[in-house]
Amino acid sequence: MNIDITHDFRSDAAGRDPDKFSPTLRRYHQQLWSKPVPNGVLFDLAITRPGAYLHHSSEVGEFTLSSDSVIPTYEYWKTPPLYFAQIPLAEQEEFARISYTMGGMIIFPRNPIAGKWTINQARGTNKSTIGDRFDLTLECIRRHYLSREDSPLAQTLARYADFFALFGDFHGYVDFFLLQDLVTDDLASIRFFTAFADFASPAVPQTLDEFVQYRKLSVEFVEARNRRVANSA
Repeated sequence: MNIDITHDFRSDAAGRDPDKFSPTLRRYHQQLWSKPVPNGVLFDLAITRPGAYLHHSSEVGEFTLSSDSVIPTYEYWKTPPLYFAQIPLAEQEEFARISYTMGGMIIFPRNPIAGKWTINQARGTNKSTIGDRFDLTLECIRRHYLSREDSPLAQTLARYADFFALFGDFHGYVDFFLLQDLVTDDLASIRFFTAFADFASPAVPQTLDEFVQYRKLSVEFVEARNRRVANSA
């Protein structure tokens, strides 16, 4: 694999959503995640099926998947206070650039079930408790593997239980998608980007100091994951 971990996927998306329109991102997803799941079956991803971003079909099931950026910069959200005026434009752009490198991307099933939200939709729409953040999403996934239903995404994740079953357990999911830098060594908890109060506190940073911390830890995670991507490639 030839994967450039510095590549900004906005650069080849023609001004559109990189998750849909960057051919480089699609190719990188296909290359990185086409590998055996813990039970040994090759999770081969195809990009030739009409209407499907990525597609897999084997004895473990059939899955249609899409890309999702996991590090929101919040610059264009209407919910946080307007602290962006206090942040230099160069710093804002650098954060956005890093968030659109491979370390800031993941795939989820994209097929709607029973007309309800997909995982991507639920992450972004649930602004108060998830706010499109992947650290909070990963906590919901951790609880899903523990069969604990007390998370804001519990019902959504349960609809895609067959996808998460591919990875056996939380350890398998973390290892498969190179997420080790977002969990503690014993996988018992998440390395959150802001103080975590069991989903009771706002997901979106509410002060400049909180946003600066969120940005710092987000960047550290993406850069660490990019190093894992480079080693895997």
